Amino acid sequence: MSTIAELTRVLQFGDSLLPIGAFSFSNGLETAVQAGVVRDVETLREFVRAAVEQAATSDGVALLAATRAAAAGDADGVDAADQAAFNRKLNEEMRTMTVRMGRKLAEMAERILGPSASADWLARIRAGTTPGCLPVGQALVFADLGLSGRDAFAVHQYGVASMMVNAALRLMRIHYLDAQAILFDVNGRAAEAYDRASRLGLDDMAAFAPEFDVLASLHVGAHVRMFMN
Repeated sequence: MSTIAELTRVLQFGDSLLPIGAFSFSNGLETAVQAGVVRDVETLREFVRAAVEQAATSDGVALLAATRAAAAGDADGVDAADQAAFNRKLNEEMRTMTVRMGRKLAEMAERILGPSASADWLARIRAGTTPGCLPVGQALVFADLGLSGRDAFAVHQYGVASMMVNAALRLMRIHYLDAQAILFDVNGRAAEAYDRASRLGLDDMAAFAPEFDVLASLHVGAHVRMFMN
Protein backbone atom coordinates (compact mmCIF):
# COMPACT_ATOMS: atom_id res chain seq x y z
CA MET A 1 0.00 0.00 0.00
CA SER A 2 1.22 3.51 -0.81
CA THR A 3 1.45 6.11 1.89
CA ILE A 4 -0.55 9.30 1.47
CA ALA A 5 2.68 11.20 0.73
CA GLU A 6 3.62 8.69 -1.99
CA LEU A 7 0.16 8.84 -3.49
CA THR A 8 0.25 12.63 -3.66
CA ARG A 9 3.61 12.47 -5.46
CA VAL A 10 2.14 10.08 -8.02
CA LEU A 11 -0.82 12.42 -8.48
CA GLN A 12 1.43 15.48 -8.87
CA PHE A 13 3.79 13.97 -11.40
CA GLY A 14 0.96 12.24 -13.23
CA ASP A 15 -1.15 15.39 -13.52
CA SER A 16 -2.04 16.31 -17.10
CA LEU A 17 -1.39 19.95 -16.12
CA LEU A 18 2.24 19.23 -15.22
CA PRO A 19 4.18 22.10 -16.89
CA ILE A 20 6.20 20.02 -19.36
CA GLY A 21 4.33 21.03 -22.51
CA ALA A 22 1.95 18.11 -23.09
CA PHE A 23 -0.78 20.55 -24.19
CA SER A 24 1.34 21.44 -27.25
CA PHE A 25 1.23 17.92 -28.70
CA SER A 26 -1.48 15.56 -29.96
CA ASN A 27 0.61 12.38 -30.45
CA GLY A 28 -0.44 12.21 -34.09
CA LEU A 29 -4.13 12.77 -33.49
CA GLU A 30 -4.36 16.09 -35.36
CA THR A 31 -3.51 14.57 -38.74
CA ALA A 32 -5.63 11.50 -37.99
CA VAL A 33 -8.65 13.78 -37.58
CA GLN A 34 -7.79 15.81 -40.69
CA ALA A 35 -7.37 12.64 -42.75
CA GLY A 36 -10.64 11.15 -41.51
CA VAL A 37 -8.95 8.21 -39.79
CA VAL A 38 -10.46 9.47 -36.54
CA ARG A 39 -13.96 10.83 -37.07
CA ASP A 40 -16.14 9.83 -34.09
CA VAL A 41 -16.04 8.42 -30.57
CA GLU A 42 -15.35 4.82 -31.61
CA THR A 43 -12.54 5.60 -34.04
CA LEU A 44 -11.01 7.91 -31.43
CA ARG A 45 -11.16 5.10 -28.89
CA GLU A 46 -9.43 2.71 -31.31
CA PHE A 47 -6.74 5.25 -32.18
CA VAL A 48 -5.95 6.11 -28.55
CA ARG A 49 -5.93 2.43 -27.59
CA ALA A 50 -3.45 1.65 -30.40
CA ALA A 51 -1.18 4.52 -29.33
CA VAL A 52 -1.20 3.40 -25.71
CA GLU A 53 -0.44 -0.20 -26.66
CA GLN A 54 2.44 0.97 -28.84
CA ALA A 55 3.74 3.12 -25.99
CA ALA A 56 3.77 0.13 -23.65
CA THR A 57 5.97 -2.01 -25.91
CA SER A 58 8.38 0.80 -26.77
CA ASP A 59 8.64 3.70 -24.33
CA GLY A 60 7.26 1.57 -21.51
CA VAL A 61 10.05 -0.97 -21.92
CA ALA A 62 12.67 1.81 -21.92
CA LEU A 63 11.10 3.29 -18.80
CA LEU A 64 11.34 0.01 -16.90
CA ALA A 65 14.91 -0.58 -18.11
CA ALA A 66 15.84 2.91 -16.89
CA THR A 67 14.18 2.18 -13.56
CA ARG A 68 16.32 -0.92 -13.09
CA ALA A 69 19.46 0.97 -14.14
CA ALA A 70 18.69 3.83 -11.74
CA ALA A 71 18.23 1.38 -8.87
CA ALA A 72 21.69 -0.04 -9.64
CA GLY A 73 23.28 3.41 -9.94
CA ASP A 74 24.09 2.62 -13.57
CA ALA A 75 24.14 5.91 -15.50
CA ASP A 76 25.30 4.15 -18.66
CA GLY A 77 22.30 1.84 -18.43
CA VAL A 78 19.98 4.83 -18.05
CA ASP A 79 21.48 6.46 -21.13
CA ALA A 80 21.23 3.20 -23.09
CA ALA A 81 17.49 3.12 -22.36
CA ASP A 82 17.26 6.79 -23.33
CA GLN A 83 18.96 6.20 -26.67
CA ALA A 84 16.85 3.12 -27.35
CA ALA A 85 13.65 5.13 -26.81
CA PHE A 86 14.91 7.91 -29.09
CA ASN A 87 15.92 5.47 -31.82
CA ARG A 88 12.41 3.97 -31.93
CA LYS A 89 10.95 7.36 -32.91
CA LEU A 90 11.05 7.21 -36.69
CA ASN A 91 9.89 10.75 -37.41
CA GLU A 92 11.12 14.17 -36.41
CA GLU A 93 7.98 15.35 -34.66
CA MET A 94 7.75 12.37 -32.31
CA ARG A 95 11.40 12.84 -31.42
CA THR A 96 10.77 16.52 -30.76
CA MET A 97 7.83 15.68 -28.51
CA THR A 98 9.67 13.19 -26.32
CA VAL A 99 12.88 15.19 -25.86
CA ARG A 100 11.17 18.51 -25.18
CA MET A 101 8.90 17.00 -22.57
CA GLY A 102 11.75 14.93 -21.13
CA ARG A 103 14.01 17.95 -20.71
CA LYS A 104 11.21 20.02 -19.15
CA LEU A 105 10.50 17.24 -16.67
CA ALA A 106 14.19 17.02 -15.77
CA GLU A 107 14.38 20.80 -15.28
CA MET A 108 11.33 20.68 -13.04
CA ALA A 109 12.84 17.80 -11.03
CA GLU A 110 16.12 19.67 -10.62
CA ARG A 111 14.28 22.69 -9.22
CA ILE A 112 12.10 20.64 -6.87
CA LEU A 113 14.38 17.78 -5.85
CA GLY A 114 17.82 19.36 -6.06
CA PRO A 115 20.84 17.05 -6.51
CA SER A 116 19.50 13.75 -7.77
CA ALA A 117 19.75 11.18 -10.54
CA SER A 118 17.34 13.36 -12.52
CA ALA A 119 19.64 16.37 -12.16
CA ASP A 120 22.64 14.30 -13.25
CA TRP A 121 20.67 13.12 -16.29
CA LEU A 122 19.78 16.72 -17.11
CA ALA A 123 23.47 17.61 -17.05
CA ARG A 124 24.13 14.85 -19.59
CA ILE A 125 21.26 16.14 -21.76
CA ARG A 126 22.77 19.62 -21.69
CA ALA A 127 26.15 18.15 -22.59
CA GLY A 128 24.60 16.37 -25.56
CA THR A 129 25.61 12.88 -24.44
CA THR A 130 22.04 11.56 -24.11
CA PRO A 131 18.81 12.60 -25.89
CA GLY A 132 16.51 13.14 -22.90
CA CYS A 133 13.36 11.15 -23.68
CA LEU A 134 10.30 11.61 -21.48
CA PRO A 135 9.82 7.98 -20.31
CA VAL A 136 13.40 7.84 -19.04
CA GLY A 137 12.88 11.13 -17.22
CA GLN A 138 9.77 9.70 -15.59
CA ALA A 139 11.70 6.62 -14.50
CA LEU A 140 14.40 8.75 -12.87
CA VAL A 141 12.01 11.16 -11.16
CA PHE A 142 10.02 8.32 -9.68
CA ALA A 143 13.21 6.58 -8.57
CA ASP A 144 14.36 9.83 -6.91
CA LEU A 145 11.01 10.01 -5.11
CA GLY A 146 11.33 6.43 -3.88
CA LEU A 147 8.40 5.32 -6.03
CA SER A 148 8.25 2.17 -8.11
CA GLY A 149 8.76 1.59 -11.80
CA ARG A 150 5.22 0.25 -11.82
CA ASP A 151 3.96 3.65 -10.67
CA ALA A 152 6.07 5.42 -13.31
CA PHE A 153 4.78 3.06 -16.01
CA ALA A 154 1.18 3.76 -15.00
CA VAL A 155 1.76 7.52 -15.11
CA HIS A 156 3.40 7.26 -18.53
CA GLN A 157 0.56 5.21 -20.00
CA TYR A 158 -2.05 7.52 -18.49
CA GLY A 159 -0.18 10.51 -19.89
CA VAL A 160 -0.26 9.18 -23.46
CA ALA A 161 -4.00 8.60 -23.33
CA SER A 162 -4.74 11.84 -21.49
CA MET A 163 -2.72 13.93 -23.97
CA MET A 164 -4.67 12.51 -26.90
CA VAL A 165 -8.11 12.75 -25.30
CA ASN A 166 -7.49 16.35 -24.28
CA ALA A 167 -6.33 17.14 -27.82
CA ALA A 168 -9.47 15.51 -29.20
CA LEU A 169 -11.62 17.99 -27.29
CA ARG A 170 -9.99 20.78 -29.32
CA LEU A 171 -9.89 18.93 -32.64
CA MET A 172 -13.31 17.33 -33.06
CA ARG A 173 -16.90 17.34 -31.93
CA ILE A 174 -16.89 15.06 -28.92
CA HIS A 175 -18.70 15.33 -25.60
CA TYR A 176 -16.35 15.80 -22.68
CA LEU A 177 -17.98 12.88 -20.88
CA ASP A 178 -17.35 10.61 -23.88
CA ALA A 179 -13.72 11.68 -23.67
CA GLN A 180 -13.58 10.62 -20.03
CA ALA A 181 -15.24 7.30 -20.87
CA ILE A 182 -12.50 6.62 -23.45
CA LEU A 183 -9.81 7.48 -20.92
CA PHE A 184 -11.40 5.15 -18.35
CA ASP A 185 -11.67 2.31 -20.83
CA VAL A 186 -8.16 2.59 -22.27
CA ASN A 187 -6.48 2.90 -18.89
CA GLY A 188 -8.30 -0.19 -17.67
CA ARG A 189 -5.79 -2.21 -19.70
CA ALA A 190 -2.69 -0.75 -18.07
CA ALA A 191 -2.05 -3.68 -15.72
CA GLU A 192 -1.93 -6.15 -18.61
CA ALA A 193 0.40 -3.82 -20.52
CA TYR A 194 2.71 -3.57 -17.51
CA ASP A 195 2.86 -7.35 -17.13
CA ARG A 196 3.93 -7.68 -20.78
CA ALA A 197 6.43 -4.80 -20.75
CA SER A 198 8.05 -5.92 -17.49
CA ARG A 199 9.16 -9.16 -19.14
CA LEU A 200 10.91 -7.37 -22.04
CA GLY A 201 14.38 -5.89 -22.45
CA LEU A 202 15.66 -3.10 -24.68
CA ASP A 203 16.29 -5.51 -27.55
CA ASP A 204 12.61 -6.51 -27.42
CA MET A 205 11.27 -2.97 -27.84
CA ALA A 206 8.75 -2.71 -30.67
CA ALA A 207 7.13 0.37 -32.15
CA PHE A 208 5.65 -0.98 -35.38
CA ALA A 209 2.69 1.24 -36.29
CA PRO A 210 3.01 2.34 -39.93
CA GLU A 211 -0.26 4.27 -39.94
CA PHE A 212 1.06 6.51 -37.15
CA ASP A 213 4.30 7.10 -39.05
CA VAL A 214 2.49 7.98 -42.28
CA LEU A 215 0.22 10.44 -40.49
CA ALA A 216 3.21 12.00 -38.74
CA SER A 217 4.99 12.51 -42.05
CA LEU A 218 1.92 14.26 -43.42
CA HIS A 219 1.78 16.53 -40.40
CA VAL A 220 5.33 17.78 -40.98
CA GLY A 221 4.24 19.38 -44.25
CA ALA A 222 0.89 20.70 -43.07
CA HIS A 223 0.34 24.43 -43.58
CA VAL A 224 -2.18 24.83 -40.74
CA ARG A 225 -1.45 23.12 -37.43
CA MET A 226 -2.82 23.49 -33.93
CA PHE A 227 -0.34 21.09 -32.36
CA MET A 228 3.40 20.54 -32.73
CA ASN A 229 2.84 16.91 -33.76
